[in-house]
Amino acid sequence: MNAPQSPPLPGPTLEALYRAHHGWIRQWLQRKLGNASDAAELAQDVFVRLLCKPRVFNDAEHARAYLGRMSRNACVDFWRRRRIEQVYLDVLAAQPEHQVPSLEHQAIILETLEQLQAMLDRMPRRVADAFCLAQLQGMKQWEIAEQLGVSERSVNNYLAQAMYQCLLLEVELDESLA
Repeated sequence: MNAPQSPPLPGPTLEALYRAHHGWIRQWLQRKLGNASDAAELAQDVFVRLLCKPRVFNDAEHARAYLGRMSRNACVDFWRRRRIEQVYLDVLAAQPEHQVPSLEHQAIILETLEQLQAMLDRMPRRVADAFCLAQLQGMKQWEIAEQLGVSERSVNNYLAQAMYQCLLLEVELDESLA
């Protein structure tokens, strides 16, 4: 006769994970970023993300691997934001002083640029390429098809996928403003 299965034991609590892993995550991020305050902030972000999307880990090794991946992703996101900010600051520096937007407006623009970059990064490469060629360079669908070496129908499908992602981003932005 089979014994009844007991429910799986829950994994370590968020507090236990924090105590066990926060230090090495912060140190690893500090080596990557070269800045203690940015590293501390990103280490906190890793655990906030885990708080928002809780997970159960099989063992300590699984938890460490997952937290390591989250830390690497946080680092990539940080560098991506920095790159976008630097490009934007370079554009601002080239503007006449009377055309420079307020600090509040600059923050909104930077956040929007980051969200657009994240949206492009989520898209398949050809979809993002077609979208950028159409929106940033004003190319027609037949020109995009020629450049990408695909049919116009494929370009039409790529642009439809991209526009759907734009709509999702718009909904996300509307919800964040509500």
